[in-house]
Amino acid sequence: MLTQRAVEKKSMKISKQIAQWRIVAASVCGTSHLKNKQLCQDAHHWQILSDNVLVAAAADGAGSASLGKVGAMIAVETAIESISTKGITQKVLSDDAFVRSLLNDAILAAKKAVEAEAATCDKQPQDLATTLIMMVATPEVVAVVQIGDGLAVAKDSAGNLLALTIPDSGEYINETTFLTSPTALDTAQMRLWRTEIVNVGIITDGLQMLALNMVVGEPHKPFFFPLFEFVANTEDKTEAKEQLVKFLRSDRITQRTDDDLTLIIAAFNDS
Repeated sequence: MLTQRAVEKKSMKISKQIAQWRIVAASVCGTSHLKNKQLCQDAHHWQILSDNVLVAAAADGAGSASLGKVGAMIAVETAIESISTKGITQKVLSDDAFVRSLLNDAILAAKKAVEAEAATCDKQPQDLATTLIMMVATPEVVAVVQIGDGLAVAKDSAGNLLALTIPDSGEYINETTFLTSPTALDTAQMRLWRTEIVNVGIITDGLQMLALNMVVGEPHKPFFFPLFEFVANTEDKTEAKEQLVKFLRSDRITQRTDDDLTLIIAAFNDS
């Protein structure tokens, strides 16, 4: 007969074997914004739904927009809500057309929510201008839609690292397409990748120069792989986020970029 302590130990062992996503995410204010006493214009949001469906979003409010931060926050929260309320399962995500429709609906909902907030504040939509990256991931598929700059990546079980999107940096430096742009929905990038997914990640444009080989348009493995290893082995969520924030504020990062930074990293642990 098992003692209570033995039952608890067995339960803990079983729980550790349950396949699940581990995710760590943070947005930090860039050094240039800190010097000018400005708010961080980035925002992020994520949820792990039932059936091991991960939804995550990141946004970068335009520095030239008076309410860019507000636009970014509304965009990520609305995009996630649009998907999380639909009872998504891995089975329904096996249909490519459904996945594309799901992402289109999320982007459209975010766009409408930002425009509605602008009207409420008696502002123009461009006053809440923001980029948006929206991701849905399971152990078998990852799908992303992106408007503007930033980057979404995924790694498969064979160690292949794929840039699911590429930064939309526009024709000129520091130019991009925003969610509030008239052409936003027409220029949105969308990508589905069906394979055994081990890791996914999202960054805003502040990290592009560190995380992406701009010449060949490929994600930089020495940047992402240690982070994926970190999140896969994390046990304490609070401590992990503190470590991620410390990393984003480290000299290694801030000596190469003074922009706001958002990083979302996730690992699917099946053992």
